[in-house]
Amino acid sequence: MSTAAPEAVAGARTGLAGALVVPATIFVAIGLLGPIAILFRYSLNQFIPGQFMVDGLTIANYVKFFTDSYYLNVLLRTVRVAVICTVACLIMGFPLAYVLARMESRFKNLLIMLVVLPLFVGNAVRAAGWMTAFGSKGALNASLMGLGLINHPLEIMFTENAVLIGIVAVNLPFMVLTLQSVIEGIPRNVEEAAFSLGAGPAAMFRRVLWPLALPGILAGTILTFILAMNAYATPVLLGGPKFQMMGPLVYGQFAQQNNWPFGGAISFILMTATIVLTVAAHLIVQRRYR
Repeated sequence: MSTAAPEAVAGARTGLAGALVVPATIFVAIGLLGPIAILFRYSLNQFIPGQFMVDGLTIANYVKFFTDSYYLNVLLRTVRVAVICTVACLIMGFPLAYVLARMESRFKNLLIMLVVLPLFVGNAVRAAGWMTAFGSKGALNASLMGLGLINHPLEIMFTENAVLIGIVAVNLPFMVLTLQSVIEGIPRNVEEAAFSLGAGPAAMFRRVLWPLALPGILAGTILTFILAMNAYATPVLLGGPKFQMMGPLVYGQFAQQNNWPFGGAISFILMTATIVLTVAAHLIVQRRYR
C-alpha cells in the first residue's frame, strides 16, 4: 500500500503535466504548423503572370530553384554568412560570457543589462546606425581620413563585410546570454581542481570548461545560426539590392513579384536547409565530445 501510493501520486502529477501541455500544443499546431502546411501547398501551385495563383500539384518551383545558378548562389551565400557570423559570435561571446559568469562585482547586473540593451532596438534601426558609420562620408571613413590613415574612403557599405558586421552585432547578445547562464552553473571548484592537477589554462578550457559548457554552446550556436540564416533587415540595408540572401529573396517573391508559389518554395528550401544544417552540426558535435 505504501509503495502504490507514491506511484499513484507520480502518475497523477504526470497526467496533470500532460494536461497542461495540451493547450500549448494545440496553439502551436494551429498557429505555426497550420500556416506552414498552407504555404507548402501554395509552393506546389503554378504561377502565371497576371494571375494570383493557379491551383495544381507541381514541383516546377523547386526545380526552378535548384536548376538556376543564381538562386543556388544566394543559398550558398546565406549559408556562408550564417556560418561565419555564428563562429564569430562564439569566438567573441565566450570570453565575455565567462567573465560575466565568474564576476562577483556589484556591477555584474549592470554589465548584463548593457549586453541586453541592444535587443531593445530593432534590427532596422541598428542597421541604419551602421549605415551612418560605414558610409563614404560616415564616422569611420571621416575619422580615418582625419587621422591621415587613408586618402580615399573605404568601400564598406553594400558589401558582404558590412552585412557580416551587422548580423554579428545583432546576434552576439543572444550568444553571450546563452553561454553566461550555462557557465554560471559550472562549479568554480572544477576549474580549480584542474589547475591543481597541473593543467594550464588552455588544457583546462579544452578538457574541462568546453565539454561542460557544450549544452550552452550548442544552444547559442543554433540560435545565432537560425537568426543569421533568416536575417532580412540587415542584408537589405547594409548589403544593398545586389547582395541577396534568402530572407530578402523570399520577401521579393511575395511582395514585389507577387509570385506566391515560388516564394513558398524558397521559404521551404530555406527552412529545410536551416533544419538540416542545424541537426547535422548538433550530431557531429555530440559525437565528437561524447
